[in-house]
Amino acid sequence: MATTEEIERRVEEADAARSAKRTEAARRVGELVQQRTEVAEKLSEIDQKLGDVLVGASDVIGVDELAKFTDVPAADLAQWRDGRKTTRARRKRQTASAPTPKISPSAPPTVAGTRMSAADASTRAPVPVP
Repeated sequence: MATTEEIERRVEEADAARSAKRTEAARRVGELVQQRTEVAEKLSEIDQKLGDVLVGASDVIGVDELAKFTDVPAADLAQWRDGRKTTRARRKRQTASAPTPKISPSAPPTVAGTRMSAADASTRAPVPVP
């Protein structure tokens, strides 16, 4: 049977090996995520420039014609053209909401143009709306 000291040493050795693997995995993931972030930012810049060129040339050459010359699918070219960020500020749209009808709290409810008395309204059971 192993002594207490021997058990502690074995556990520490096992933990050290596992800890080294975990540290290496975390370090490698961190490096790769950093590298990916840099590449994604560069790709975004290229997409923006590509879209700018497509828009700038649109008065002399269309997406379909560019697709024929470059062997790049027209859908891809259109996506870059339409997906670019504009440099001017956009205005926020304000949606016009329909005015809410005002109901007088003292007026009894009406159904199909017929006024109901307060007694009629209190005896009717509400119907749930799906």
